[in-house]
Amino acid sequence: MTDIKIHDNELLRQYETTIDGQLATIEYVKQERKIFLTKVIVPNGYSENGFVEQFINKVLLILSKGRARLVPTCPTVAAYIRKNREFKKLLPVGVKV
Repeated sequence: MTDIKIHDNELLRQYETTIDGQLATIEYVKQERKIFLTKVIVPNGYSENGFVEQFINKVLLILSKGRARLVPTCPTVAAYIRKNREFKKLLPVGVKV
């Protein structure tokens, strides 16, 4: 898979990328110094080929450069963080996945 380019669409509150001309998104809500990742939406046929994991990884790398703490309310993102412990440092104190 090629390099995924992420766009932060602040108006729609989602991280976006395109794959084969189709839009994939990770929706978020920002509150104080926290960002809640609420939903992952990918085109049909792309959830099983590793694309979702690469997309989540790129978004988490972007978030790791900021100061906000991450609260994964989406089960897909929470499962990814459970498997990739290096991103647990983004969680606020007391939040477990």
